Amino acid sequence: MAFDGITIAAIRQELSERLTGGRFYKIAQPEPDELLITIKNNGGQHRLTLSASASLPLVYLTDKNKPSPMTAPNFCMLLRKHIQNGKLTGITQPGMERILNFEIEHLDEMGDLCHKTLIVELMGKHSNIIFCDASGTIIDSIKHISGLVSSVREVLPGKEYFIPSIQDKSNPLETSADNFMLRVFSGSQPCFKALYSSFTGLSPAIAHEICYRAGIDSGLSTAALDEPQRRALFGSFSGMMDTIRSGRFAPCIVYEASGPASRPVPAEYAALPLTSYPEECRKSYSSISALLEDYYAEKNVLTRIRQRSSDLRRIVSTVLERNVKKYDLQIKQMRDTEKRDKYRIYGELLNTYGYDVSPGACSMEALNYYTNETVTIPLDPLLSAGENAKKYFEKYNKQKRTFEALSQLTRDTKAEILHLESIANSLDIAQKEEDLIQIREELIDSGYIRRKGGTKKAKITSRPFHYTSPDGYDIYVGKNNYQNEELTFRFASGNDWWFHAKGIPGSHVILKSRGEEPPVSAFEDAARLAAHYSKGRGQDKVEIDYTEKKNVKKPGGGKPGFVVYYTNYSMMIDSDISRLAPVE
Repeated sequence: MAFDGITIAAIRQELSERLTGGRFYKIAQPEPDELLITIKNNGGQHRLTLSASASLPLVYLTDKNKPSPMTAPNFCMLLRKHIQNGKLTGITQPGMERILNFEIEHLDEMGDLCHKTLIVELMGKHSNIIFCDASGTIIDSIKHISGLVSSVREVLPGKEYFIPSIQDKSNPLETSADNFMLRVFSGSQPCFKALYSSFTGLSPAIAHEICYRAGIDSGLSTAALDEPQRRALFGSFSGMMDTIRSGRFAPCIVYEASGPASRPVPAEYAALPLTSYPEECRKSYSSISALLEDYYAEKNVLTRIRQRSSDLRRIVSTVLERNVKKYDLQIKQMRDTEKRDKYRIYGELLNTYGYDVSPGACSMEALNYYTNETVTIPLDPLLSAGENAKKYFEKYNKQKRTFEALSQLTRDTKAEILHLESIANSLDIAQKEEDLIQIREELIDSGYIRRKGGTKKAKITSRPFHYTSPDGYDIYVGKNNYQNEELTFRFASGNDWWFHAKGIPGSHVILKSRGEEPPVSAFEDAARLAAHYSKGRGQDKVEIDYTEKKNVKKPGGGKPGFVVYYTNYSMMIDSDISRLAPVE
């Protein structure tokens, strides 16, 4: 997912083709660290987003507009003063650095032609947008970096601009075979790491791809490669650099084979084909800007849901951890009561054979008539046989009461743990804010969250996942415990089929039978959904229980979504649902 030098090279090529020669029509600063520039060129308008966000630095063309503040920030006003109506003469990328230079010419107040450079540095937390004059002196920047913040370089008006060289890396586009061999094979480290740590512009994903194209395990140590393998690695590297020089970019997004949400989850992107991933997991784009806009739009949805659910996750995690510790303690206390029957037998034997015990004796041997074995009974020498028997019966009764109380407590605590684990699974598969609303209501109803005074119960708009199998059968998946109950006990009819991952938290899945016996493939599709929307997703095989809905019962006093069933079938299935189409 790195915004690496190769991605920036692809952006530079696209922007050069579409924007060079155009004029700066509008300049806005919708965010403190972001510019939105409208450029007119070839009879059309293009919106260019420049973001120096520490968490998400980006440059791409977009069709979307953003509202700007009523009063433009100082940096935005400065750019309007200098380069409004200015002409974009060129876009360059120094080496394979994560930097783009926008060369601009404009007329000053006296009508003289001036040259300025808008520099966009896309370097994670060090990202910045810097405006320089023709001599390389900084006029201003979107972020001011003083010597107190950075000992490497100050970014302040009046300072000279330069690219800090803090890493000993070579430009891969200018690397010879000898230099490649010297840099990559001078030490001993994984091949992919040797590549991206030796050359600018390479991300770990691209380094893995270079190794894959060379037919070499990317995790293999460079010291373990023989001469043919070294030449193959350089050949793969050199071929990729030729592709970049010629501008033959082929942007693609790679999706996870199985994610918790019904939509595919974007896992990686690159400006070149990532052939190390299966073709069915790759989506190609004709434009790197379109790729970036789609990728980060999808990522933002998942990130936003993750952020919105963080407080709920924290509550569930804290209570779950507390209950697990309590359960472990209760089990330990249960083990301590395992001797209770021995104390009862000691008391009975003392009452039966105690007349033979001498005063002051420390022990007594007697035949245990339950097992026909001789046992030695410890005695308190200060007590009589009858008093020792009474003492053993008291111990027995105390441990019996403890066992009976703990038996119920451990059942309650275990049910609490399973309930919390099921809520955690619901949070994992939530993909919309309305899904979180229903989970929060369950936490309130269960007493984990206190409803704020005067706050009414939230309106529930979340609905279960709905899929259609290739055979045309409807399959429904509950997103949380309340939806699980709704599907199983109010939506499904008696002859519909119910699916659930065996022994682990997961969703209830309903396969609508349409009054007939569904084909085997429909059963397998429903089972895959049950595996996918459970804690077992991603495993090679998950055991799934399934039965007709009429065999599923709700136990009295059970937690939301908890059921019992005694007649069922089982199957082992994978959690890949790529062949199933969600119904919007």
